[in-house]
Amino acid sequence: MPEKVVLAYSGGLDTSIIIPWLKETYGYEVIAVTVDLGQGEELAPLEEKALKSGASKIYILDKKREFVEDFIWPTLKAGAVYEGKYLLGTSFARPLIAKCLVEVAEKEGATAVAHGATGKGNDQVRFELSIKALNPELKIIAPWRLWSIRSREEAIDYAVARGIPVPVGKERPYSMDRNLWHLSHEGADLEDPWNEPKEDIYEIITPPEKAPDKPTYITLDFEKGVPVAIDGKRLDPVALVERVNELAAANGVGIIDLVENRLVGLKSRGVYECPGGTVLYIAHRELEHLTLDRQTMHFKEMVAAKYAELVYDGNWYSPLKKALDAFVDSTQETVTGTVRLKLYKGNCTPAGVRSPYSLYSEELVTFGAGGDYDQRDATGFINLFGLPLKVRAQMEMRTGLRK
Repeated sequence: MPEKVVLAYSGGLDTSIIIPWLKETYGYEVIAVTVDLGQGEELAPLEEKALKSGASKIYILDKKREFVEDFIWPTLKAGAVYEGKYLLGTSFARPLIAKCLVEVAEKEGATAVAHGATGKGNDQVRFELSIKALNPELKIIAPWRLWSIRSREEAIDYAVARGIPVPVGKERPYSMDRNLWHLSHEGADLEDPWNEPKEDIYEIITPPEKAPDKPTYITLDFEKGVPVAIDGKRLDPVALVERVNELAAANGVGIIDLVENRLVGLKSRGVYECPGGTVLYIAHRELEHLTLDRQTMHFKEMVAAKYAELVYDGNWYSPLKKALDAFVDSTQETVTGTVRLKLYKGNCTPAGVRSPYSLYSEELVTFGAGGDYDQRDATGFINLFGLPLKVRAQMEMRTGLRK
């Protein structure tokens, strides 16, 4: 009996040709695994396609709810944004896919797992670190680091020679990744950072210029940092993300264009459609402004940067990530309330926020009289706070350092 290998299968160009390559190169029985994270209609032809490509069977696993609850929400609560722009849509999808690969491999008695990540990208690290953390006994095969194919054009030719249809042509050879959180685009004309993305690249978001001339107002309710309702209607996690996606996309919100620093040392340019994610991050941040004290908020900003780096680098299952989750969850105890937002031609603007745990006191902050605040107290505070500067200045004047 041939050994079994479990392949992370998307039906895209790379994984389409990996099935025959694994069989031709190693004689493996190939078991395809597709994880439904919200790819939509992309999933419909995958079973027939995988079997025709040579897989012995295919698992299509619906993990959308787990994706939102166990991967999106923790990252949102952390406020993690990589390099100030990237909302980590591909980064936190990979550890969940890897978890499913390991589970199927253990069920099927497979000795190896394989993925279609290129040797130049981050996904190879994310897949393999997760697999090592979950089952270090499994062999990992990364064809892009082993075969002689060196370009997407050569990969297309390989597929055509074996009669394998692929959802990409040489006239539109973008590498795309889609899930509930985002749709990413890389490659082709986007490889030159000077090129503005072509308008027809967008498959989810209405270009801002074509968005409605009238703004859309929405409200989002949070409980302990987790979104639970939109416009007063409670929805399950998947339905909520889908609804926010719909409203934000219609108003041109969520286009992210960035040149990012890959873990492997390269800079890459990607264009991301992340409508709902953009809105949810802005809303969550606005609520934290109201409910977190200054020290906690400022320290959490540092944690958020480290958290984003860990997720981006593939360290989802690391001890540090687990420890940071504990800190983040502690900070979210009072991040409960409602945020109103204005969506208009590519912009998402906070338009109101309230919380039963608000630390904002209108009575204290008012320019009028009122509140238990005595401005005279500021004199002593400023004298003590500024004392080191005063002592330093006196020394400079006494010693002639100040000219």
